[in-house]
Amino acid sequence: MAPWWAVLPPVAGAAVMATGVLSIGLYLVGLEVVSLVAFGLAWALWLVLAGDVTALFLSDRRGWEAQADTPPALTAVAATCVLGVRCALLGWGPAGIVLLGIAAVAWVALLPVVLRHLGRRMPGGVFLICVATEALVVVAGTLAPRYGRGFAWAGLVLFALGLVLYGDALARFDFRQVVTGAGDQWVAGGALSLSALAGAKLAESGDVLGTGGVLRTVSLVLLGLSLVWYGVLLAGEAARPRLGYDVRRWATVFPMGMTAVACLAVATATEAGWPGPPGRVLLGIAAAAWLLTAYGLARRAAGARTSAQTSSGRPV
Repeated sequence: MAPWWAVLPPVAGAAVMATGVLSIGLYLVGLEVVSLVAFGLAWALWLVLAGDVTALFLSDRRGWEAQADTPPALTAVAATCVLGVRCALLGWGPAGIVLLGIAAVAWVALLPVVLRHLGRRMPGGVFLICVATEALVVVAGTLAPRYGRGFAWAGLVLFALGLVLYGDALARFDFRQVVTGAGDQWVAGGALSLSALAGAKLAESGDVLGTGGVLRTVSLVLLGLSLVWYGVLLAGEAARPRLGYDVRRWATVFPMGMTAVACLAVATATEAGWPGPPGRVLLGIAAAAWLLTAYGLARRAAGARTSAQTSSGRPV
């Protein structure tokens, strides 16, 4: 596993996020077997990353702290939430609650530290302050119909906070990243897609909260804005192609998949027909992007393994 750990560091929680959200999207379009395969792979990646983070914490506390105050650390929160949502969709409510609890503890511990260290002209990873928050909302909203209004009310408060954090991230974002970013610039749009999904999940508890109509409208507006971002970011990729593999490309796949899932979920929650067909098309694009990025990761890992064998004098 050593070569894989070398090329998939703890901040690559976006790989778990991308794989998990693809599993959710495949489930929503009825491809349950493939969805379960992706779900199992997401769990495997999560366990590898959890082990790597734990090993770093035990062996190099200073190095762990240096990573914990940066936005990519919040991928741990979002990745755990994605798995929690998929567990809830499978009917594994207790597992979803446990994962929500783990994510919430990590969010409380990490978010204040990350916020204190934010600067100006930041890359797209800055939007993870919104992503981590809204990811908690999606899990809570998914669990609320079964486990009660407490999850819905907590989700509503976090939903509003996530939108405020998106505004803060937008003010700090370096818009030049649209054409120069290595992949995480896509989180600018993905965060809005996730917010739309969060609103849609809460809207399904609207009878409890009394805010269903407002939340449905807000979800549609957020989804429309995220699709605008999708077009802008796609144009940026066309203007300046960046074809080589970079671990931050997982932060491209996740927003692509999240936009697809948001379209499908918002279409159901709001009974608006128009987001459904684009959601299916975007899910296919996200799946293709996942395969390309996974291929790049596999090649990078194979290269790391070859280098390790050569340096140790072992035959390749």
